[in-house]
Amino acid sequence: MKAGRQMTGHPLKDETRAKLARVSTASLATALFKRGLRNQFIQGAVPVAWKGRSMVGPAFTLRYIPAREDRNPITVFRDPEHKQRVAVETCPPGHVLVIDARKDARAASAGSILVTRLQMRGCAGIVTDGGFRDAEGIGRLEMPAYHARPSAPTNLTLHEAIEIDGPIACGDVAVFPGDVLVGDADGVMVIPAHLADELAAECSAMESYEDFVLERVKAGDTIIGLYPATKQENLDAYEDWRRDTGE
Repeated sequence: MKAGRQMTGHPLKDETRAKLARVSTASLATALFKRGLRNQFIQGAVPVAWKGRSMVGPAFTLRYIPAREDRNPITVFRDPEHKQRVAVETCPPGHVLVIDARKDARAASAGSILVTRLQMRGCAGIVTDGGFRDAEGIGRLEMPAYHARPSAPTNLTLHEAIEIDGPIACGDVAVFPGDVLVGDADGVMVIPAHLADELAAECSAMESYEDFVLERVKAGDTIIGLYPATKQENLDAYEDWRRDTGE
């Protein structure tokens, strides 16, 4: 395990974390698209149970490869160095454990006991492009969890945990240790760590304007010239709205 490498150079600031917790994955997708990043939304990962609040945290990764029967009997869980167990016990507080399960939900990536342990250790969440067993129990936890679907078979059926805290693929997205994950009711976006501060600021401003737009649309206004804002009168009206609402 390459402990400590995940935060080198771009630690997640508390202010940035707080801003990201208030913006949507849709806004982040647009801001990333403007920068030429088109493939940052983890495909197939949805909340086990929506918590009514977003998940935000740097990535701490675990990679699975296809299980080979002679290497993955049930007894491997007795090994204190088993990488799935080690990942759960070493994922730093405030981080998100991100699992590369090769988009294969036929066997579980983890179950409720391991996910509960992550919560008790102060982790920010867990994401897999595979499935979870004991999904109902995971859904009752306070910590956000994202997966493709419930899956009862033990991970050893199809997966071997092979590497901790290295680059992975999760739902067709490249995830590097320290990338910032933001999850909402729609799913999970992956933000390159060096972009987190500027995207947090940009998306906060973007969503403020969109709140104004939504009010105008509900009042019967056309979106032409309003969204996007191509008329100065709309920008002026937005500034007035900001002053009136304290946004």
